[in-house]
Amino acid sequence: METYQKRQKTAVARKDLLYHMEKLVEMLKDSNLSSDFFKRASRHIDYVAEKLELTREQSVLMSLFIDKSDENHIYISDLAEYIKCRTVRIIRFMPDIDELERRELVRCCRSERRASYRVPIEVIEAIKDNRKFIPRDLSNLSCPELFAEIDSIFEQRNDIELTYEQTAEKLKHLLESNKQLLFTQKVLAFGFDEHDFCLLMLFCHLFINNNDDHISFHDIKFLYRRTFIYSSVKANLQYGEHILQEARLIDFSGDDGFKNRDTFMLTKSAKAELFTELKISSLSEDKIRGGLLHHEEIEQKPLFYEPGICSQIEELRNLLEEENYRKVRSRLQENGFRCGLTCLFYGLPGTGKTETVLQLARHTGRDIFQVNISEIKSMWVGESEKNIKQLFDSYQQKVKEMTLAPILLFNEADAIIGKRMEGAQKAVEKMENSVQNIILQAMETLDGILIATTNLAQNMDTAFERRFLYKINFTKPNMNARKSIWQSMMPTLSESDLETLASHYDFSGGQIENIARHYAIDNILHGSENSSLAQLMQHCEQETLNLKKPSRQIGFH
Repeated sequence: METYQKRQKTAVARKDLLYHMEKLVEMLKDSNLSSDFFKRASRHIDYVAEKLELTREQSVLMSLFIDKSDENHIYISDLAEYIKCRTVRIIRFMPDIDELERRELVRCCRSERRASYRVPIEVIEAIKDNRKFIPRDLSNLSCPELFAEIDSIFEQRNDIELTYEQTAEKLKHLLESNKQLLFTQKVLAFGFDEHDFCLLMLFCHLFINNNDDHISFHDIKFLYRRTFIYSSVKANLQYGEHILQEARLIDFSGDDGFKNRDTFMLTKSAKAELFTELKISSLSEDKIRGGLLHHEEIEQKPLFYEPGICSQIEELRNLLEEENYRKVRSRLQENGFRCGLTCLFYGLPGTGKTETVLQLARHTGRDIFQVNISEIKSMWVGESEKNIKQLFDSYQQKVKEMTLAPILLFNEADAIIGKRMEGAQKAVEKMENSVQNIILQAMETLDGILIATTNLAQNMDTAFERRFLYKINFTKPNMNARKSIWQSMMPTLSESDLETLASHYDFSGGQIENIARHYAIDNILHGSENSSLAQLMQHCEQETLNLKKPSRQIGFH
């Protein structure tokens, strides 16, 4: 009795989807899909049809696909060969196969104009568990989950398992099912047509899922395959006339300091607008600011100038305030002028040129992109040109990525903005001329803020002089300014001591700071805390002697 019950349970357990599909496929062998086959196999067909909610014809075809589910490429001709019927007979059932594909029970690869099919693993698992396959609910996803699904859709398109139209349809349906996300709201609000929508989604996918911010035509060609759409998209992108470029969602990229019309990227504003729900390290301001001197790290320091210099610095500081900077930049662009802001600070050493740049950056909230001249001027001919191009390209990338455009600082720029050599013959001379020409061209197309400092303005090439919009001559401070500098450096000095030092010594701010430091070190070593005018004047005399040290004569004495 017990053995009989076990057999009964086993028999019931065996009569599941796989059991009926197996029986169906056995009867299909050499059946030619005759009416007699449908009669003989009706019990099995009806079971599969009811369980999977398919028509009888679809049930037969699905059973055939499951039988060959270990293959990644199942061809219609393979099915016809098994059934022993002409391929055209199977083709009559193509609407049913298309429905299986729509229900995601099979996937079709349409490469080389010959369709092949495969059964997804999740469908096989469902049938193995004797249940109907139900595609996952793709609504109410989180943003990371949404992009995981987008990745899957583009992967299917890359494997030619989706047509271009199906890709667009799936992407649109995915977004429509997740309108709770800010990303989907933003994308759908653009109201783009199918083609522009697909391309924008592809750019978003490549950036988020592949961390790709340097997108070439090779990266997007798979979306279009051989369709005429690709040629149109390519031409519009190369000429900067694509609607996504006009909407400032994508822009040219490049790594040589100039726009590369064959590579593209999502703009900084597009990333900021679309990806607010994602924590993307590359969008982090701290990450973007890598390699910069941060404005909040600059120590506040009072500066004193001649009245004429002071007014120029104040005007420049007002211009660098973000609201004013944006207005001026926009107005310059509207009138066809260069929108880059280029400034030259020139004058004697120690007059506050570099410190002024630092204080401007601190006050206006702009970081500083510092240029190391010695690193740029490589000993290898040809490397300097490459370095300077990469430098300007890196700076322009920072401008695009950051909320406030940083300041590009060429400190002590004498070595690269000096007079160009006419009739240069030596390789080094040619290289230096080439570097200067690259800088001149980059200044013409600059979109940002460049400040150069130099102690030797008289040696500057006239071509550079013309390209600096603001030129400020830092002269030595007058007596009142010197008095203020002494007071800021040494607050304990009396009024009479300040007057004496300011009137007796025509020092720059840098020299006064140098003397104050020497005096502080002297006090630390010898334990004196009170200011001694005599001691200070001794340091001043030493500073003066250092400046007036006679040149050593050559010869015999």
